[in-house]
Amino acid sequence: MSDRLAAPASLSCDPLAIRHLADEVVARRTEVSAAQARELLDIVPGSEAARELFAGAQRIRDAFVGRSLRCCSVVNVKAGNCSENCSYCAQASGSANVDYKKTKWIPDEDIARASASAAANGAQALGLVAAWWGVKEGAQLDMVCDAIETFSQNGKVRPDVNLGILENQRCADRIKEAGAKVYGHNLETARSFFDNICTTHSFEERLDTIRYIKKSGMGLCSGGIIGMGETREQRVEFMEQLRLIEPDMIPLNFLNPITGTKLGDLPPVDPDEALQTLAVFRFMLPESNLMVAGGKEVVLKDRLHEVFTTGINAVMVGNYLTTLGTEPSFWKEAAARHGLTMRDGVTEIEGAGGSCGSKDCG
Repeated sequence: MSDRLAAPASLSCDPLAIRHLADEVVARRTEVSAAQARELLDIVPGSEAARELFAGAQRIRDAFVGRSLRCCSVVNVKAGNCSENCSYCAQASGSANVDYKKTKWIPDEDIARASASAAANGAQALGLVAAWWGVKEGAQLDMVCDAIETFSQNGKVRPDVNLGILENQRCADRIKEAGAKVYGHNLETARSFFDNICTTHSFEERLDTIRYIKKSGMGLCSGGIIGMGETREQRVEFMEQLRLIEPDMIPLNFLNPITGTKLGDLPPVDPDEALQTLAVFRFMLPESNLMVAGGKEVVLKDRLHEVFTTGINAVMVGNYLTTLGTEPSFWKEAAARHGLTMRDGVTEIEGAGGSCGSKDCG
């Protein structure tokens, strides 16, 4: 008989340990480690451990951010002909996809119509998204700020933007002064995987932009995409990096493999894996606003309502940049079915300023 102690059971197959971990997170007595998150990603779908994962994620959400659902929308203010080669994007340089309308920066009247539509769909915020490298000082920044100033005065939705890399701090400061409340700038994936999806700009450039955003005092919306070929270890790495930059909102997308893009031949994420991954994000980021965003319809199909079992507290409503979304009425009904309520009117997500909270972004 061996004198060796038996190795402790993996968290992935220990429902009581998962329940205890969730209780400890709710009580603010522990922070989930990278090793624990990695084990949670290995839970067998449909198992008792999976049930405890979802139950724990909901308890954590309720304790930290509540059951009131935030809703956001986006509009493509400059579509197509992008200089960047992001492998997932239909608008990227080198993409063969042509199933969308390319435009220059759209007029203020079109942004106003999009604002009214977003508000009617139940969104509290509308993000202006542009397909380009980013914003530099000069005529481009002037044009962008003029449009934001007009947009910010309509009062229908919170004026947010997602305009790519920022050349310097002055760009961020002027965009805030023009009226933008939240700047969206995704990490997209783990640092160790980033060069597999984009080579026309670096992960470090994204971090620099995030520093500018936070220092300006704008809120930061930053998340990424699951299912681009990254490992589960890299998903945990991505979660840890989001912890470091402390976004005010974290949009979590699933790859929609679009024909003509470099990732167009990848299979969509398995729906059970997608839902369990969202739940692990809640364990790792208990105090964060977690928004399920693009790709959810493609991945979850008739199980779309189950996103509310994962601990998320925000959802993107309406259409995406180049693909269609879900009827807004679905979200109100699905949220109510799972005990959540949709907020009415404009809600604020204010940035705290500083570099990256109390932590180093890099």
